[in-house]
Amino acid sequence: MALDGNEKASSPSSDEPTFGKEGYYDGFSPISEKGGRTTRGPNGRKMSRIDRPITTSIGGLEAGLTSDDATDPSITVGKQLELEADNAIKYRTCSWQKTAALLFSEYICLAIMSFPYSYSILGLVPGIILTFVVAGLVLYTSLIVWEFCMRHPEVKDVCDIGQMLFWNQRWAWWATAVMFLLNNTFIQGLHVLTGAKYLNTMTDHSMCTIIFSVIMAIVSWVCSLPRTFDTLSKLAALSAFFTFVSVLLAAIFAAIEDHPGGPTGSKWPSLGPPTVLAIPAAGTTFVSGMNAFMNISYTFIGQITIPSFIAEMKEPKDFPKALWAVTIAEVILFSLVGGIVYGYTGTNYNTAPAFGSLGNEIYLKVSFSFMIPTLIFLGVLYASVSARFAFFRIFAGTRHLTHNTVVGWAGWAGILAVTWVFAFIIAEVIPFFSDLLSLMSSLFDSFFGFIFWGTAYIRMRKADYGDGWITSRGYKSIIGFIVNVILILIGLLFLSAGTYASVESIILGYDSDSFGGAFTCASNGL
Repeated sequence: MALDGNEKASSPSSDEPTFGKEGYYDGFSPISEKGGRTTRGPNGRKMSRIDRPITTSIGGLEAGLTSDDATDPSITVGKQLELEADNAIKYRTCSWQKTAALLFSEYICLAIMSFPYSYSILGLVPGIILTFVVAGLVLYTSLIVWEFCMRHPEVKDVCDIGQMLFWNQRWAWWATAVMFLLNNTFIQGLHVLTGAKYLNTMTDHSMCTIIFSVIMAIVSWVCSLPRTFDTLSKLAALSAFFTFVSVLLAAIFAAIEDHPGGPTGSKWPSLGPPTVLAIPAAGTTFVSGMNAFMNISYTFIGQITIPSFIAEMKEPKDFPKALWAVTIAEVILFSLVGGIVYGYTGTNYNTAPAFGSLGNEIYLKVSFSFMIPTLIFLGVLYASVSARFAFFRIFAGTRHLTHNTVVGWAGWAGILAVTWVFAFIIAEVIPFFSDLLSLMSSLFDSFFGFIFWGTAYIRMRKADYGDGWITSRGYKSIIGFIVNVILILIGLLFLSAGTYASVESIILGYDSDSFGGAFTCASNGL
């Protein structure tokens, strides 16, 4: 029987199933399609669960949790904090400011320097318009993620959400987990690759590129060892700040230098004066245009980490503060830096990342040098999210999860090491930058950026208002339905046309011998 907002479930007897097991519903109705347990969110909106709990929260809530303690999401979060009080390692410790630092480090990253490339393909006007459109879509879907986590505070990561969204089917959890781990490991590999690129650029290729990649992977592994986002948030703030300085310097240097495109006699002036396009050039192919759009989208789409961040917040209701702060900052920074650098380097001298478009080698190295914290930290952040996923499940219900034990720390370090080994292999096997961004965006962001959250909106509104939810609130319900169906269709466009364009671009790159070989010592510097 569904409970109203003032009722409590009776405490389970000793032979009843425990939290998260079959038959136990945390005080919410198992018939989620009929409305389930309804509470009120911070804005007064009805908030019903879409399904029973399928998992426990991070801090091992099996101990001491009864249905009386878990009939309301806010009480559940409070209970998590209470049960963590005596733990040596506490997880729900992040304020919204620390969560904002994590988001800033995720979004204010090297991928900003692919915006000039995207603008050179799409044209400056369409490029900036798409920047704002994608930012708006990501803001909207991120708020859906937050709302879902508020309704289901036991969720640890996006894999739990994947299973819940698709009617508690176990295959959905496994499919989400595979995409989740692949996405994160590819991003780690990208940062091993760009770390080697950085070291080659700064040292004029003083060592074999493979050695630089090994160095980058080892350093990143060491920096990944902290086990909570609270600790990582301090490093995240520094990473975002140095990235801001780096891209700001690149924009300033592009404006004040004598010419773009490397030293005189390399590219300049043989390619002529910089050509800036307001609209796409005639003959721009679908493949190149889609890849440019994917580069923009990849930089914004980061909803895959949001459930993990919210699971470690003291006050999850404050998450929108962090989200709005980051979205406003990134839209301003991305469009200004992308537009300025493209405006001064043009289509004919453009590289990805755009540091290579600068004509003065000192300017290139100075601006690129400030990027090293984010080259390390962003890979670290995704490694931590992946390791967290595995660690919380391997050691669930044990003291290794919440206390400083040799087994716990060895397990954490070992899981991280596995992720970085795979990241190193990816970096060596796939030695390219912009096409890797596009491929990741099309394969994974289709689900984690759009399809999941359009589906989540529909399921949450159905849980709130029943089978007639599409018309239950008049035009608001109809518009909401249309918008979220469009989100799902955008995700399918990413998955189909985006993947096709990315694969075709990679094939063309190999045909034209634009990429280096796998496991090569050749320099990949700018």
